[in-house]
Amino acid sequence: MNEPRYRPPYPHEFVPEDYYARLEPEDIFSNGAPLEVDLGSGDGSYTLALAEHHRDRNFLAVERLLGRVQKTCRGAKERGLDNLKVLRLESAYTAEWLLPRNSVSRLHLVCPDPWPKAKHHRRRMIQQEFLETVHNLLVPGGIFIFKTDHEEYFEWAEEELAQYPKLEVTPFPADNFDPKSDFQLQWEAEGKSLQVLHCVSVEIRPMVHERKA
Repeated sequence: MNEPRYRPPYPHEFVPEDYYARLEPEDIFSNGAPLEVDLGSGDGSYTLALAEHHRDRNFLAVERLLGRVQKTCRGAKERGLDNLKVLRLESAYTAEWLLPRNSVSRLHLVCPDPWPKAKHHRRRMIQQEFLETVHNLLVPGGIFIFKTDHEEYFEWAEEELAQYPKLEVTPFPADNFDPKSDFQLQWEAEGKSLQVLHCVSVEIRPMVHERKA
């Protein structure tokens, strides 16, 4: 029986020692800079632009398709982005079981699969359980950015967030650096546009009932 061939990691590829244990922040980057995570980073153009613009921040791109991981790693090497690493893994699993809690300053979810058929809506990432995971990952005051070109999914996300008080939807800052991926440029050329939700992590304090004298 043939043994599986070992593939050495690409430059900038992050390979955890244990895929079944929650990471510590220093396992990913040891310099203590703010960490941003891009779940489902696709061709990597969005994350690469962010990392190049914000060299004082760390970026982890999460993507399961090997070709896209390869492309992002190659782009990081060409641009000399020591602040960017790429993890080849499924996004939901990474968020729920692997990423360190209370460690992410910004979490990006750009154009995930909208699962347009009603019978598939349960597969959408934006659900109450996922929003709780996002809140657990973010530092206090951390940011969750959701983008989609699917109008009905955007409305779904708005409704889910309205039911989840630990993430407060706020206006997208006008001066915030917001690069466009290759996919977004293609969609805009076809007349489509992205809709964005910018959410801040807030703490909900339990109500304290005063005793009557």
